[in-house]
Amino acid sequence: MASAEKSAYVAAKHGLVGLTKVVVLETATSAITCNAICRGWMRTPLVERQIEARAAASKIGIDRAKAQLLAEKQPSGEFVAPEQIGALAVFLCGEAAAQIRGASYSIDGGWSAQ
Repeated sequence: MASAEKSAYVAAKHGLVGLTKVVVLETATSAITCNAICRGWMRTPLVERQIEARAAASKIGIDRAKAQLLAEKQPSGEFVAPEQIGALAVFLCGEAAAQIRGASYSIDGGWSAQ
């Protein structure tokens, strides 16, 4: 998703989606598949610091700061769990996904649906 004041970051992410499609075309006659997993917010150390900074600046609790942060982008109100991303990756590596190629999968709590 586009985001103001993050041009380099956004360009890199969009570039990965394009690279995914090129890899598919270059390996189309092989068993190689390539898809993009486009995740929303996970509770990483960077995001944790953002939550703590918001809580301190607004003099609110961590839970409220987390809810406010998620409400800005991720409609589900929940972070994406590493296990959810892992499960999607395992599926994409399996036989059922052998013909899924060049797709971008959003696992973002509804962020990209807005």
